[in-house]
Amino acid sequence: MYIETLKKELKNKKYRMTPQRELVLKVFIDNESKHLGAEDVYRLLFSNKHTVSKATVYRTIDLLVEFGLLRKIDFGDGIYRYELAKKEKMHHHFICKICGKIYEIEEKHLEVIKKELLSQGFQFEDFDFKIYGICPKCSKKAKNKTENKK
Repeated sequence: MYIETLKKELKNKKYRMTPQRELVLKVFIDNESKHLGAEDVYRLLFSNKHTVSKATVYRTIDLLVEFGLLRKIDFGDGIYRYELAKKEKMHHHFICKICGKIYEIEEKHLEVIKKELLSQGFQFEDFDFKIYGICPKCSKKAKNKTENKK
Protein backbone atom coordinates (compact mmCIF):
# COMPACT_ATOMS: atom_id res chain seq x y z
CA MET A 1 0.00 0.00 0.00
CA TYR A 2 2.66 2.52 1.02
CA ILE A 3 4.93 1.67 -1.90
CA GLU A 4 2.08 2.10 -4.39
CA THR A 5 1.07 5.40 -2.82
CA LEU A 6 4.66 6.61 -3.01
CA LYS A 7 4.90 5.64 -6.68
CA LYS A 8 1.66 7.48 -7.44
CA GLU A 9 2.71 10.63 -5.55
CA LEU A 10 6.13 10.68 -7.21
CA LYS A 11 4.57 10.31 -10.64
CA ASN A 12 2.08 13.12 -9.93
CA LYS A 13 4.93 15.44 -8.89
CA LYS A 14 7.12 14.35 -11.83
CA TYR A 15 9.72 12.66 -9.60
CA ARG A 16 11.32 9.32 -10.31
CA MET A 17 10.83 6.23 -8.15
CA THR A 18 14.39 5.31 -7.21
CA PRO A 19 15.58 2.18 -5.44
CA GLN A 20 16.89 4.40 -2.62
CA ARG A 21 13.49 5.98 -2.02
CA GLU A 22 11.87 2.57 -1.91
CA LEU A 23 14.54 1.29 0.51
CA VAL A 24 14.00 4.18 2.91
CA LEU A 25 10.24 3.62 2.93
CA LYS A 26 10.75 -0.13 3.42
CA VAL A 27 12.83 0.57 6.55
CA PHE A 28 9.79 2.27 8.07
CA ILE A 29 7.46 -0.51 6.94
CA ASP A 30 9.77 -3.19 8.38
CA ASN A 31 10.15 -1.28 11.66
CA GLU A 32 6.55 -0.17 11.98
CA SER A 33 6.44 -0.31 15.78
CA LYS A 34 9.56 1.85 16.18
CA HIS A 35 9.97 5.60 16.04
CA LEU A 36 13.06 6.02 13.90
CA GLY A 37 15.18 9.10 13.32
CA ALA A 38 16.95 9.74 10.03
CA GLU A 39 20.25 8.55 11.51
CA ASP A 40 18.57 5.29 12.61
CA VAL A 41 17.33 4.75 9.06
CA TYR A 42 20.79 5.43 7.65
CA ARG A 43 22.42 2.99 10.12
CA LEU A 44 19.88 0.26 9.30
CA LEU A 45 20.47 0.66 5.58
CA PHE A 46 24.24 0.76 6.04
CA SER A 47 24.24 -2.33 8.29
CA ASN A 48 22.28 -4.20 5.60
CA LYS A 49 24.93 -3.27 3.00
CA HIS A 50 22.76 -0.75 1.14
CA THR A 51 24.60 2.22 -0.33
CA VAL A 52 22.37 5.18 0.35
CA SER A 53 23.91 8.49 1.36
CA LYS A 54 22.79 10.33 4.50
CA ALA A 55 21.67 13.24 2.33
CA THR A 56 19.44 10.92 0.31
CA VAL A 57 17.95 9.47 3.50
CA TYR A 58 17.16 12.96 4.85
CA ARG A 59 15.71 14.18 1.53
CA THR A 60 13.62 11.03 1.11
CA ILE A 61 12.23 11.29 4.63
CA ASP A 62 11.26 14.93 3.98
CA LEU A 63 9.53 13.82 0.78
CA LEU A 64 7.68 11.01 2.59
CA VAL A 65 6.46 13.50 5.20
CA GLU A 66 5.38 15.92 2.45
CA PHE A 67 3.42 13.13 0.73
CA GLY A 68 1.73 12.19 4.03
CA LEU A 69 3.30 8.73 4.23
CA LEU A 70 5.32 9.53 7.36
CA ARG A 71 4.42 11.52 10.44
CA LYS A 72 7.17 13.71 11.95
CA ILE A 73 7.31 13.62 15.75
CA ASP A 74 9.31 15.76 18.17
CA PHE A 75 9.76 14.14 21.59
CA GLY A 76 11.71 17.14 22.90
CA ASP A 77 15.13 15.49 22.82
CA GLY A 78 16.47 17.32 19.78
CA ILE A 79 15.89 14.42 17.37
CA TYR A 80 12.97 14.26 14.99
CA ARG A 81 11.52 10.80 14.73
CA TYR A 82 9.12 9.41 12.18
CA GLU A 83 6.42 6.78 11.96
CA LEU A 84 4.17 5.53 9.21
CA ALA A 85 1.13 7.77 8.95
CA LYS A 86 -1.90 5.57 9.41
CA LYS A 87 -5.00 7.59 8.74
CA GLU A 88 -7.32 5.03 10.31
CA LYS A 89 -5.51 4.68 13.64
CA MET A 90 -4.55 7.84 15.52
CA HIS A 91 -2.41 7.32 18.59
CA HIS A 92 -0.27 9.26 21.01
CA HIS A 93 2.86 8.58 23.02
CA PHE A 94 4.19 7.90 26.51
CA ILE A 95 7.95 8.51 26.74
CA CYS A 96 9.94 6.96 29.60
CA LYS A 97 12.39 9.49 31.04
CA ILE A 98 14.72 6.72 32.24
CA CYS A 99 15.05 4.19 29.40
CA GLY A 100 13.76 6.42 26.59
CA LYS A 101 11.33 3.80 25.31
CA ILE A 102 8.29 5.17 23.52
CA TYR A 103 4.92 3.52 24.12
CA GLU A 104 1.89 4.16 21.96
CA ILE A 105 -1.37 5.27 23.58
CA GLU A 106 -4.52 4.69 21.56
CA GLU A 107 -6.84 7.56 20.73
CA LYS A 108 -9.78 6.07 22.66
CA HIS A 109 -8.11 7.00 25.95
CA LEU A 110 -8.11 10.69 25.01
CA GLU A 111 -11.71 11.02 23.83
CA VAL A 112 -12.77 12.65 27.13
CA ILE A 113 -10.17 15.42 26.72
CA LYS A 114 -11.18 16.03 23.10
CA LYS A 115 -14.89 16.19 23.99
CA GLU A 116 -14.20 18.63 26.83
CA LEU A 117 -12.19 20.92 24.55
CA LEU A 118 -14.91 20.85 21.90
CA SER A 119 -17.61 21.62 24.48
CA GLN A 120 -15.62 24.71 25.52
CA GLY A 121 -15.53 25.95 21.93
CA PHE A 122 -11.98 24.93 21.02
CA GLN A 123 -11.42 23.88 17.43
CA PHE A 124 -8.42 21.79 16.48
CA GLU A 125 -7.14 20.22 13.31
CA ASP A 126 -4.52 17.90 14.71
CA PHE A 127 -4.05 16.23 18.06
CA ASP A 128 -0.62 15.11 19.27
CA PHE A 129 -0.49 14.15 22.92
CA LYS A 130 2.71 13.16 24.73
CA ILE A 131 3.10 12.00 28.30
CA TYR A 132 6.54 11.94 29.92
CA GLY A 133 7.15 9.75 32.94
CA ILE A 134 8.54 6.43 34.07
CA CYS A 135 7.44 3.19 32.43
CA PRO A 136 6.37 0.14 34.48
CA LYS A 137 9.63 -1.69 33.77
CA CYS A 138 11.86 1.18 35.00
CA SER A 139 9.52 1.84 37.91
CA LYS A 140 9.83 -1.79 38.98
CA LYS A 141 13.64 -1.67 38.69
CA ALA A 142 13.76 1.46 40.85
CA LYS A 143 11.45 -0.15 43.43
CA ASN A 144 13.63 -3.30 43.53
CA LYS A 145 16.79 -1.22 44.04
CA THR A 146 15.15 0.61 46.94
CA GLU A 147 13.98 -2.63 48.53
CA ASN A 148 17.41 -4.25 48.16
CA LYS A 149 19.07 -1.36 50.00
CA LYS A 150 16.88 -1.92 53.07
